[in-house]
Amino acid sequence: MYIMASNHSSSIVPHSNSSKAVYRKGLDPPQQLGLVRSLPDVCPKEPTGDSKSLCDEPSVVADQHKWTIYHSKVNLPAALNDPRLAKRESDFFTKTWGQDFVEIDVLPSSYLPPINKEHFSSYMQQTSLREKNHERCKSICPPKDDYNRTAFSHVNKSRADLDQVPKIFMKPDFALDDSLTFNAVLPWSHFSSASGNGSRDAASAKLLQEKLSHYLDIVEVNIAHQISLRSEAFFHAMTSQHELQDYLRKTSQAVMMLRGKISQIDRVMCEGSLRILRQALTRNNCIKVYNKLKLMATVHQTQPTVQLLLSTSEYVGALDLIATTQEVLQQELQGIHSFRHLGSQLCELEKLIDKMIIAEFTSYARVDLNRPLEEDCQVTEEERLVSLVFGLLKQRKLDFFEIYADEMMATAKNIIKQCVVSTVSQIDEIDAELVTKLADQMRMMNFSQWSDLLQSIFAKFTIFLRRVKATINVIRSVVLMVLDKNQRIREMEVMAAQKSLSSERNVDNDLAYLTHEGLFISDAFSEGERPPAPSSTNTPMDASPSSSSSEPSVGESVSDPECTTDSSSSKDHTLPSVSPGGVEIMMTEDLKLTDLELGKIANNIQELLYSASDICHDRCVKFLLARSKDGFLEKLNSSEFVSLSRSVEVFVQDTEKICGRRSMSLRGALQSQANKFVNRFHDERKTKLSLLLDNERWKQADVPAEFQDLVDSITDGKIMLPERKSGCVEERKPSDFLRVDGQKYAVVGTVLILIRIILEYCSCVDDIPSITTDMLTRLSELLKYFNSRSCQLVLGAGALQVVGLKTITTKNLALSSRCLQLIVHYIPVIRAHFEARMQPKQYSMLRQFDHITKDYSDHIAEISAKLVSIMDSIFDKLLSKYEVKAPVPSMCFRNICKHMAKMHEAINDLLPEEQTQNLFLRINTSCRRHLKNQLCHLNVTNDGGPQHGMVAADIAFYTGNVQALKGLKELDLNMSEIWEQKR
Repeated sequence: MYIMASNHSSSIVPHSNSSKAVYRKGLDPPQQLGLVRSLPDVCPKEPTGDSKSLCDEPSVVADQHKWTIYHSKVNLPAALNDPRLAKRESDFFTKTWGQDFVEIDVLPSSYLPPINKEHFSSYMQQTSLREKNHERCKSICPPKDDYNRTAFSHVNKSRADLDQVPKIFMKPDFALDDSLTFNAVLPWSHFSSASGNGSRDAASAKLLQEKLSHYLDIVEVNIAHQISLRSEAFFHAMTSQHELQDYLRKTSQAVMMLRGKISQIDRVMCEGSLRILRQALTRNNCIKVYNKLKLMATVHQTQPTVQLLLSTSEYVGALDLIATTQEVLQQELQGIHSFRHLGSQLCELEKLIDKMIIAEFTSYARVDLNRPLEEDCQVTEEERLVSLVFGLLKQRKLDFFEIYADEMMATAKNIIKQCVVSTVSQIDEIDAELVTKLADQMRMMNFSQWSDLLQSIFAKFTIFLRRVKATINVIRSVVLMVLDKNQRIREMEVMAAQKSLSSERNVDNDLAYLTHEGLFISDAFSEGERPPAPSSTNTPMDASPSSSSSEPSVGESVSDPECTTDSSSSKDHTLPSVSPGGVEIMMTEDLKLTDLELGKIANNIQELLYSASDICHDRCVKFLLARSKDGFLEKLNSSEFVSLSRSVEVFVQDTEKICGRRSMSLRGALQSQANKFVNRFHDERKTKLSLLLDNERWKQADVPAEFQDLVDSITDGKIMLPERKSGCVEERKPSDFLRVDGQKYAVVGTVLILIRIILEYCSCVDDIPSITTDMLTRLSELLKYFNSRSCQLVLGAGALQVVGLKTITTKNLALSSRCLQLIVHYIPVIRAHFEARMQPKQYSMLRQFDHITKDYSDHIAEISAKLVSIMDSIFDKLLSKYEVKAPVPSMCFRNICKHMAKMHEAINDLLPEEQTQNLFLRINTSCRRHLKNQLCHLNVTNDGGPQHGMVAADIAFYTGNVQALKGLKELDLNMSEIWEQKR
């Protein structure tokens, strides 16, 4: 903080070496005393007149970046002798003047916070004790430096003397003109003439005069002292002023000498060359006038030439000629009275050409799109199309693709109309006189006729889209060529700018060299202009003057650029391009389109191809909706709808290959019809299954060979309907069982039909992938319906009322269980079939098959439990009357074995051996439990007594009969558990 303050506020006062004056600030003299430095000598030495002294003269090259006194705006004497100030400021050498040494208001620094006394409170507390000790030491030990002490005493004495002068004399606004100030300085009240004390007043006046004289002496002494302190600096400044005047006089003489030499050089070396250049310029002006007249003659022929070009449909050439003429009128022939109306006439002609180009493009699009739809998809009159597109781009008619889109819409309508008329005229059953509307005539067709018509429409639209794509590719290639041309022009401009920059640098270097060597500057210009002259190109209408001229090269170099002004831009940037059909195009830079606009046009043209696909699909959708008004599509059978779906899918894929984007309108309409088809498809099969179940008597049915082939077609988890064999087929006898993966399934006729229905669902999904999820939901519903309805008819005994069965036998139950097992066997195959045709995000729907499998398994378990419960009730009825007495075997066990044989006979051929064994193990467990309870009730134990022997004989009879049944020989009945274990 102390250093900063000292840097901004303290300064060193210059004084002579003999003076003992010092600069004093603050209370610590040893830190602020120093020797006074004199001001540097800023004036150079005076030139002596010899050659060596010339280097001391001011030099613009050497001294241009060096600061001298000439850069200052206010000199020191002027600042010290400012007459506007009543007295000199005390902080003259310490205040901040700024770089221009003028008085300015110094703004407070934004980086320094405001400082008050509170900021130094902690410091003062810390240093208060040290200050007391320091003051005490100063009083004890006097200063050793007598020089400083003398200086301090002198300063204190001067300050004491000045204190004697009244403060009124020190005020900046002191003026005796003011009456108050005058009365204060000369108190006339002391002098009263009326009092009569003349001697006393004279004494007072004399005393006042002496006092004012004393004040004047004090001020003069202090002024003299201050002047003595600054005398050396003042005289040094005056000396520097004289030296500066001498230096300026020498410089003025040197400048006069230099001007004389330059005028002599101009007279001797430059006037002749300038005269030659002036004559060359006059010659060039004459050539320019001749070229202007020739150009005016050419412009005068513009309108007849444009009319001739329009008669041959050369719109681009006519527009280029108009644009070139407009440019020439604005740049070269501006202000010529004879051409004052030509610009407006050309503008009107350009507007007429705009209308002609649009009409011509509309006519071309209509003719091209409505020509016969054959396999030929080539673009007709490609040169004409390219010329029209260039003309539209040149005139910035950037919405021309909308015209083409309208023509596409009209052509698509005509294609469908022509196809319907052509097909209806070939059908004899349709009387065009009675049925006048085409829609009504179309609704009178059967499916095969209507399908052929739809195929014809699809074929026509495919050719139509290929033709549109070929035309759009030509248009898009033209736009892309223009875009590529713009990029190449920019590259050429960048290269030209780089070359010009390098050439300018070379010319600057050559000029510097020639000036140093003393050569003619005009020679340097002529040598720099000679190389481009042979390579300069002229247009045909400007070539004759330069070609026929035999003047010197200087004139040619001057006139060539002017001669090529009117067409140099188009000539330099004309780029050849070749369209896709091999048509060569000369593109000029007159197409003032930005890259953004060209890119947008290219994107719009590509969207035009997508729009063509959408138009075709939309017209096909309306065709489908017109045919479906009477419910025709909903009445189609599965094979017909699959055929329709395949035709639509092939058309959608073909259009996607042509256009590169899939249109969804036709597929969406087909999806809507597919949903209706799925609902009808499902309702028909559900109704069919319901009727079959209501008429099912739950007896084992013979399996025709056709159904066996149907099941055999499901191999390796792949589901497909076998192709029906045509012609003479060898008849095969039906079998008793359905063989699936080496197992025999005894089934009812309803299950055979259900298997075929399931395969039809899966096959329909293959043919129409878009209805996969709907078919899965409907198939799940169908399987759940079969499970619930069969449960109601068999387990719930609903078949007694529906079909008229007398009772639900064990054979009915076993047959129902086996049918359910067959469906459970195919559920994983069905699930895999649907999973392969679904998106991963749709896999959650496959959980329906898990629920169906669980429901079927629970149903099968309930049937098994029902069979066990039937035998359990028989055991309860017979064993409750069992008595241990002769004869052996008892009648009770004979009846039990008889019922066991009947049960085995009923289910043995229906259920596989493993299931039969498991079922009889459960039945045996039930028999064992009832027998054990009866023996406990009779208090018969295995004590080896007679009762124990008779029971053992009955058990042996029971065991022998059960194990004698087919497939139960190895069955472990474990009858020892009937006896209570002795504790």
